[in-house]
Order: sequence, then C-alpha cells, then structure tokens
Amino acid sequence: MADDYGGIVGAFPYAFRASDSRLFRSYVVLGGLLTVAVALLFVTAVIGVIAGTVGGGGTLTLSRSFFAVVGLLVVVPLVAPVLFVARRHRRAGGSDGRYDAGLAASGYLFALSLYVGVVASVPPAQQATPTGTLAPVVAALYGLPQLVGIGPPLVAAGLFLLVHRWLR
Repeated sequence: MADDYGGIVGAFPYAFRASDSRLFRSYVVLGGLLTVAVALLFVTAVIGVIAGTVGGGGTLTLSRSFFAVVGLLVVVPLVAPVLFVARRHRRAGGSDGRYDAGLAASGYLFALSLYVGVVASVPPAQQATPTGTLAPVVAALYGLPQLVGIGPPLVAAGLFLLVHRWLR
C-alpha cells in the first residue's frame, strides 16, 4: 500500500484499502457517491443562479457567493470522515476499527440529517402528499417551520466532531 494518497480524490481508495471496518468501507463508497452527487447538484445550481442573475449588482454577487459557501458546508462534512480516517491510517500505520466505524456512523448520520433538513425546509407550495412507509415522518417534517431544516445537519456535524475527538 502506498504511503501517500495524493489529495482528496486519492484519500477515498486509500482509506478503503487501509480500513478493516466494513461499515467504514461502505461509507467510503456510498459517501463518495453522495458527495459527487451533491457537488454536481450545487455546481449546476450555482451555474443556474449565475445565469439567472447575469448583469445584476453587488447584492446578486453576494447571493451567488453565499450559495457556493452553503455547497461547501454541505460537501465538507460528507468528505471529512474519509479524510480523517485516511490521515489517521497514514500517520498511525495500524487499523483502528472503533475509530473507523465511529466516523462512518457519524458520516451516515450526517447524510440522514441532510435528508431531514431538506424535507423540513421544502416550501409549502412544493410539498407533495407523502405516501409509503415514511409518510407520517415526512408529513411531520413538512409541518415544522422551514428554519428547523438547518438544525439537523448542524447537530450531526457537531456530533461528528465529538466522535472524532472521543475516539482518537
């Protein structure tokens, strides 16, 4: 196994190979796919915002920048568990299954919190009638004020940092 993983993209295969935790390996795959999907979503949304506000003044430039910053605040916690585990394995050399599994669980929790936050912040005009087994949960999330949607990702990101500090 190479000693260096060569940046963010190389950290994913490095962490996958270095970890013995199946939970963490599954997070590397699913978290990586989710990160790519979210990043593409935000890139296309920023392009749409720029195209829709061409010729605008300073206020519109600020809103474009804010949109890009929000995208980073969503993507960074998705990538962080992989980067932290890759760094730990590169420095320590050995595998720590508890640390890897803990960060994977907190990564999955963050991904779930993004879903909860997005559903809670859907504007009433765009809410569809929930169906299926999660219909009561979705209906309850629709009933919450839209600003509540910020809370779950913030709490999950804080929990990720606590898990990292506790298990290192």
